Amino acid sequence: MISIQNLLRKNIASLLPYSSARDDFDGTDGVFLDANENPFGTLNRYPDPYQKQLKKELAKFKKVSAKNIFIGNGSDEVIDLAFRIFCEPGRDKALTFTPTYGMYDVSAAINDVELLKTPLNSEFNIDINDDFLQIESLKLIFICSPNNPTGNLIDTRSIEKLLSNFNGIVIIDEAYIDFCDAPSWNTFLKEFPNLIVCQTFSKAWGLAAARVGFCCASEEIISIFNKVKPPYNVSELNQKTALVALRKPKVFQKNIEIIKDEKLKLILELNKIDQVIKIYPSDANFLLVEVKDATELYEKLIKLRIITRNRNKQVKNCLRISIGTPIENTQLLNALKNK
Repeated sequence: MISIQNLLRKNIASLLPYSSARDDFDGTDGVFLDANENPFGTLNRYPDPYQKQLKKELAKFKKVSAKNIFIGNGSDEVIDLAFRIFCEPGRDKALTFTPTYGMYDVSAAINDVELLKTPLNSEFNIDINDDFLQIESLKLIFICSPNNPTGNLIDTRSIEKLLSNFNGIVIIDEAYIDFCDAPSWNTFLKEFPNLIVCQTFSKAWGLAAARVGFCCASEEIISIFNKVKPPYNVSELNQKTALVALRKPKVFQKNIEIIKDEKLKLILELNKIDQVIKIYPSDANFLLVEVKDATELYEKLIKLRIITRNRNKQVKNCLRISIGTPIENTQLLNALKNK
């Protein structure tokens, strides 16, 4: 049985979190003279540090307990906190599978944690190697599924094997899960106490500017995240913006369906273009497209004010193309056809 407490950095295990006087008050109306706020204005009060209302609504939508949810300043805060909570700088290690999301690398470097990188196979899936499960001081494994930049879901059996055999924390980054039909790994929280499932409002909810991310995990892990985070990590404005979105599920679903339809249309038309060599299968809201010369095409599109992502260094001669509006997708196709 994995002990989460034994995985913590010693200073985190003994940390006394910041507490405000308002932690002892559950109401919303009162005479607040505890936090040295300006008594005038509409944004003069500190936001709810535990985002209780947002968690309540999100819990209903995700079908998990609010006690199993942590809200962060974007999912990048979840990634950073995982390093700070579990990895001793200069000693512990983390692992991910490449090519993948670049913030794992950046957060590891900021926290002085060595990030080991195991290449995905030719199908962009994980070949389980028992050797890396025995790596000394390995505390975290990051899996992005659907993966960025490749777009595919990672094989369920491989993830289950890691969760069952790794004596550390497995973080499954599901930033794009709402664009596919696969169930979230948050349904396995009770089965795997070392599991953290990371999601975001930035993609399917269309709130990238609001910077609201979240993770689902055991109550024990969530309590540790709440202890380590800054006291007011998500602004009142951003909490309310996410709440408004959650209360419009039909708009959310409609936009996802439009994106899915546009992806199918884009695949059909891209396959007719001479420069396109291959379109990789995608469970996300983007396509990884192999072309004859990715860098040349990327630069030509830039001149036409069409911005894609050049992933040539990660996957040879590939552009990552997000699914835009119907008008934006037509502009892209017209630009490609006129080359």
